Amino acid sequence: MNKYAKTRFLGRTSIFGWMKITVANLLRKRLKIVVLFAIAAIVGQSMSLTLQAQEVPSVTPSQPLASLKTVSIPEPSNLAEFVSNKTAALVLGKSLFWDMQTGSDNTQSCASCHFHAGADNRSKHQLSPGLLRVNADGSPNPDTNFEIGGLNYQLKADDYPFHKLADINNRKSEVISDSNDVTGSQGLFGFLFSNIFLRKAQEAGVPELDPVFSVNNTNLLQVTARNSPSAINAVFNFRNFWDGRAQNDFNGVNPFGSRDINAKVIKAEAFGDLKEVKISLDNASLASQAVGPPVSEVEMSYKGKPFSLLGKKMLPLIPLNKQKVHPDDSVLGSYSKSPMPGIRSKYKTLVQAAFQPQWWNSDQIISLDPNGKPTFTGLVGASDPNSATQFSLMEYNFPLFFGLAVQMYESTLVSNDAPIDRYLEGNSNALTTQQKRGKELFEGKAKCINCHGGAEFTNASVKNVKKERLERMVMGNNEVAVYDNGFYNIGVRPTRENLGVGDKDPFGNPLSESRLAQQGKFNDPHLEPPVSPSDRIAADGAFKTPGLRNVELTAPYFHNGGQLTLRQVVDFYNRGGDFHEQNINDLDPDIENLGLSNEEKEALVAFMKGLTDDRVRYQKAPFDHPQLFITNGHLGTGTAITKDSNGKAIVQMKEIPAVGRNGGTPLTNFLASNP
Repeated sequence: MNKYAKTRFLGRTSIFGWMKITVANLLRKRLKIVVLFAIAAIVGQSMSLTLQAQEVPSVTPSQPLASLKTVSIPEPSNLAEFVSNKTAALVLGKSLFWDMQTGSDNTQSCASCHFHAGADNRSKHQLSPGLLRVNADGSPNPDTNFEIGGLNYQLKADDYPFHKLADINNRKSEVISDSNDVTGSQGLFGFLFSNIFLRKAQEAGVPELDPVFSVNNTNLLQVTARNSPSAINAVFNFRNFWDGRAQNDFNGVNPFGSRDINAKVIKAEAFGDLKEVKISLDNASLASQAVGPPVSEVEMSYKGKPFSLLGKKMLPLIPLNKQKVHPDDSVLGSYSKSPMPGIRSKYKTLVQAAFQPQWWNSDQIISLDPNGKPTFTGLVGASDPNSATQFSLMEYNFPLFFGLAVQMYESTLVSNDAPIDRYLEGNSNALTTQQKRGKELFEGKAKCINCHGGAEFTNASVKNVKKERLERMVMGNNEVAVYDNGFYNIGVRPTRENLGVGDKDPFGNPLSESRLAQQGKFNDPHLEPPVSPSDRIAADGAFKTPGLRNVELTAPYFHNGGQLTLRQVVDFYNRGGDFHEQNINDLDPDIENLGLSNEEKEALVAFMKGLTDDRVRYQKAPFDHPQLFITNGHLGTGTAITKDSNGKAIVQMKEIPAVGRNGGTPLTNFLASNP
């Protein structure tokens, strides 16, 4: 009898139903032990019934905590086929990540949402309504009404948590207030893309009135529908984004890896011939993630701009030409033009230095037909430099360079020197007595380690997920389901407000690999037996488990940014989540009443503060960075926005100063929160 059949047998047989519920409630779910049940004298009759060896969850955590120094940094096995010089790729990647010229508005960069401990600490004009809500059949049903403060609102500490209860320890107590608003990150004004200006960073576009982010027919900056996760240690995630849509395999074009069967790059073969080819790089979810925001109409791009046009714009430009680079920057210092902005190079030169020539070295024109199909016609010298349909090979393959270069940079953002690392390496004084108590609770009574295991403090890590992409688990409703390893529904919000990994990709396929497996489109050889049509799938409302390192610095918390402090987060878990009963069919079984005392809660918070690497806090190498100017809401109120002479809402700006390898003054936490 296989393990799944045995689990189902227990679930469907009344004699053993109580056993299943007890096991589900008392035991852990990740490692398995063999249990022998012997039951006799049932209903007055003497009989022996012995279950064969059955795998049930163990009380031993599957991923013991360890120093992050013990984990190798994931890297594509075929990286050398593309990258010729890793150091040059690092220079290119750090430049692209921080460069404000990357955004269509000449302001927005990748770093604009990831400048503070890899996350975003802005608190004005950061709200988005429940735009990702769906109906019962999965069709979109966005909530466009703000419930907390509305547009251009300055968030306050007493706005949190977004789900307020009369008794913080009892999820069934009176609800004082509730909101499905999201603390997101502000992006761009709504514009339809027109074209680029050659050798200029500002792009041409036509304003498009946004039905949500506008006041009196005046557009405001759009805000993302989820909270910005930290880019630090993201290299250890098997998939990236909250919903896991950034695939582990990078196709050189977009976030969706092999899911996009039409994704191809162009390669210069022998004698200069160009050929469309499909590529795949493993351990490259950071590259997959990196190529999403630069063409997102909310985050960084005017609507409808192809990535290759971003390449045509960026390649002639001086990197960071609006921003100062500290002369002692750990990566860019030797290139710095300090005290002037920018570095001593051009993007074209950096690409040539970093990547193998077969991906950029050709004198042929690549022309796109009305369907986007590339053809190879004539020489680059004869092309129209202002054309939106003619590209050089380097321009066409720019998403490949962008994704891999940013991954090379983000792969250095590893915080492996926190007190917890030193403690686990043998320094017993690295943690306080209270933090040691918190560690015991983290690994035991509080059950945190069940999802936040390993040196990475997340089950969504490359190291863990590669061992088993899919798992079976007794869910909150005591029924067995298959789920994507590392993705859990923990009852933050009602499931239909945001499906997470339960949603679909742009090609109509489930984001969930469990559902793909049920459709015969995916197979995890470690899952026995394979997923069948009769299997229940637990994907709806499940999100990637974030790593907890530096969590002291990355408020607000959860995918909706609905909790302000670590104490509020601990209170949430202690009461068994906020929407436990509503989400019960897909709920992680560890989301239950924990019975923590105030002393135990404070110990857990203290322990999580021990996960902070002071290099992150003080912006020391490798967490140093160029100067950055970020948008910080608008002049005026949410109903009376101040406009410029062109009728455009005036944006307030804030400077993040450049720091070198020795770091600088810590940035203020979100709402100056004290966890």
